[in-house]
Amino acid sequence: MNFPKELKYVKSHEWVKDEGDGTVTIGITDFAQDALGDLVFVNLPEVGDEVTAGESFADVESVKAVSDVFSPVTGIIKEINEELLDSPEMINSDPYGAWFIRVEQITDHEEFLDAEEYEAFAESEAE
Repeated sequence: MNFPKELKYVKSHEWVKDEGDGTVTIGITDFAQDALGDLVFVNLPEVGDEVTAGESFADVESVKAVSDVFSPVTGIIKEINEELLDSPEMINSDPYGAWFIRVEQITDHEEFLDAEEYEAFAESEAE
């Protein structure tokens, strides 16, 4: 499993990258994509939609099941990764490159974990 140190994580298995300009990029972790299996469909929100920390903003469908993707922050969607709509398998091959959304105007966020804390949490979930 891969846990890049420059990212922050939440216990619902999403990662957050601070872009340094008031926006963050959000995706699902290597642990999450591995647990889900081969992804075949992604349902993303629209640019301009509001997201709320701890609430679902998208869902992914694998050969196993449909799973919600939760927002680690509260804010406004600035951009969506339209490539995922046609190629959801990108999430399996590169979970940290295959981001879902970029969010701006952030007013709140969940408790973030660093890479070491998230890795320990993921290992406890896997047991």
